[in-house]
Amino acid sequence: MGEPPCTGLRFSVLGPLSAHAADAAGGHVLPLAIGPLKQRLLLAMLLCRPRTPVPLDLLTDTLWDGEPPRTARKNIQVYVSALRRLLDSVGAGDRLVHQTGGYLLRVDDDELDALRFQRLVRAAREATYQNDLAQASGMLREALGLWRGPALHDLRSSPALRCEADRLDGRRLQAYESWAETELRLGNSYEVAETIGELVEEHPERERLRAAQMNALFDQGRQTETLAAYEGLRQLLAAEYGLQPSPALQTLYRSMLSGGGGATGGVFGQAGTRHVHRPDRRPATLLPPDLPDFTGRREQLRTLLALLARDDAGPRLAVVTGPAGTGKTALAVHAAHRLADAFPDGRVLIRMRDTAGRARPTVSVLAELAELMGSPTPSTARTAGAPEPDRTAAAWRGWLAGRKVLVVLDGCVDESCVRPLVPDTGASAVLVTARTPLAGLTPAHRLEATAFDTAECLELLGRIVGPARLGAGREAAAHIVTATGMLPLAVRVCGLKLAVRRHLPLDEYARRLADSRTVLDELVAGDMDVRPRLASGWQDLSPADRSALCELSGLPEGPFTLAQAAARLGSGQHEVLRRLESLMDSGVLLTPDSEITAHAARYELPRLIRVFAREQTALRQPPVTRIPEPPVTRIPA
Repeated sequence: MGEPPCTGLRFSVLGPLSAHAADAAGGHVLPLAIGPLKQRLLLAMLLCRPRTPVPLDLLTDTLWDGEPPRTARKNIQVYVSALRRLLDSVGAGDRLVHQTGGYLLRVDDDELDALRFQRLVRAAREATYQNDLAQASGMLREALGLWRGPALHDLRSSPALRCEADRLDGRRLQAYESWAETELRLGNSYEVAETIGELVEEHPERERLRAAQMNALFDQGRQTETLAAYEGLRQLLAAEYGLQPSPALQTLYRSMLSGGGGATGGVFGQAGTRHVHRPDRRPATLLPPDLPDFTGRREQLRTLLALLARDDAGPRLAVVTGPAGTGKTALAVHAAHRLADAFPDGRVLIRMRDTAGRARPTVSVLAELAELMGSPTPSTARTAGAPEPDRTAAAWRGWLAGRKVLVVLDGCVDESCVRPLVPDTGASAVLVTARTPLAGLTPAHRLEATAFDTAECLELLGRIVGPARLGAGREAAAHIVTATGMLPLAVRVCGLKLAVRRHLPLDEYARRLADSRTVLDELVAGDMDVRPRLASGWQDLSPADRSALCELSGLPEGPFTLAQAAARLGSGQHEVLRRLESLMDSGVLLTPDSEITAHAARYELPRLIRVFAREQTALRQPPVTRIPEPPVTRIPA
C-alpha cells in the first residue's frame, strides 16, 4: 500500500514563504518543496490574495517586473501545473483553479497564517468594543505570535510582492499598537516599555506608536526618557517636514512635563492600579489620498460642497449613488478634502463592507469609529433600557451632534447600515456612497454618479498617459473609452496600463478591448482590476435579478424595449417591468432616453456589465458532452 494522504495544509507568508502538510496517519508535519524562485513568487502572490482570482497581468508583473518574455503565459501555466501537482500529492489538487481572468487558490482561514491573523485582530476589536480588554489583549498577543519576521522577506526582490508584504507589515504594526494601548489600559506598562523601543526606531514618525511609548515610559517612572522620546519626534518632524507633533501629542507632552496633574498624571488610584494618562483623542483627518487627476463631476461636486458646508441648522445627509466603478468614492473623497474649513473637528472615511463585500455589522463600525475618533466606547454609552449596540449608537450620535465632523460612509449596502450613525441634530454631516438609491433613507439629498461622457473620458485618459500621446492617437483613444462603456474606473485602468506600457500602441490596445471575449482580461493594471468590482455588484443582486440579467445579456447589443425584454424573459410585461426597475435600482440597467412612460421607454445594459453577465451565463451552463458517433460497419462486397 502507498503512503497515506496528507491533510491539514498550512501556508505561511508572515515571515519567509513556507508550506506544510500534516501526515494523516502519524500527525507529523511535512514541509512541501515549493520549487524554484518563479514558482515561489507565483504561490506567494496567490496567497497574498487568497480566495480571489489573481489576474494574469499581475502574476506576470510579479514574476518579471514589467519585462516578461514572450513565453510568459506559457511559463505561468507550467508553474501552475507544478504547484497543482504538489498540492495533488497531498490530496488538495483541486485548490488551485483557473477562472476567467486569472488563477485562484482556495484556502481556509486555518490554513493561512495571514487569514488567522486577520481573524484574531477582528475578534480583538470586537472584544475591545465589549470592554473585555483582557481577552482583546490575549487575542492580539496570539495574532502577533504568528509572525516569524517581516512578511515574505525572502521574496521582496519582486516589487509587486514587496507592496503586498509592506501592506501585511503595516497590519502587524497596527495590531502591535492596539495591543500596547490595551495593555496600558489594563495597567500593564512594563512589557510595553521594554518592547516598543525597537519598533519606534523602525517607524520614528508614527505618532500613535510614540504616544504608547511615552505613556509606558511615564508609567514606569522614566520621565527623562519619556520627554526625550517626544523631543526626538519633534526634531525629526521639524527637520524632515517643517511640522510640529499633532495637538493630541503636544497635550500629552505638556501634561507629563507638568507632572501629570491629578489622577491621570500617574498617581495610584483607589484600587491600587496605576492610571495611565492617555492623549486627548481629538478627531483628525482620516481620509484616503485625493486623486491628483480627479476629472469631471463638476456639477455634483458643487452641489455636495454647498450642501455639506451650509451654515443652517439641521441634519446634513447626502447620498452618492451609482453602479460599481463609476467613481462614487473618488467623488466623496475629493469633496471631503475640500471641506477642511467647514469641519474643524475632523473628517473620516469608514469602509462599510468587509473584504468579501458583505455589510459590516454596526457594532464593528462603531468600534472602529470609537478607536479612530475618540468617540464614546461601550463603557461610556449609557442609554437606559436599550440593547448595548443601540446604547453605543445613541452615544455616538450624541457625541457627533455636539461637534462639526464629516463622516463618509463608503459602500453602504442598505439603509439599516446608515440610520444608527446619522445624528438628528447638530452641525456634523454624513456623506454616503451606495450602489442603490437607499430610497428609505430620509431626509437625504441624492446625487447620481453615472458613466462619463466621451469628453470626460478622454480628459481623464489624457491626464494619465499624457496629452502628447493622447493627441497623437486621439481616434484610437476614442475607441478605447468607447470599449470601456465610459466607466470611469475602466478608463483609469486603461490609462494606468498604457502609462507603464509605453511600447503598446493605442490602436492595438483599442483592438484588444473591442473583443468582448477578452475585454475584462485587458482591464487590469497592477492591483487595479475591473472584474472584481463587477463581481461585487453581481453579489448584491438577488438570485432573480441575476437570472434576469443573464437572460437580458443575450439580447443584441444596443437599447431594447419592454416588449423585447418580456419576450426574452418569457413573462408578462407587468412582471418584467418590476424586474427591470429592480435592475435599474441596482445600477446595472440604464434608460438612455427620456420617454415618459415605462412601456415606451428603452433600456440598455452597459457594455462591461453585459460582458460580465455573459461570462456568468457561460459558467452556469453545464459543459456539452459529445457523444461519439458509432463506427461505420462496412459490408464486404
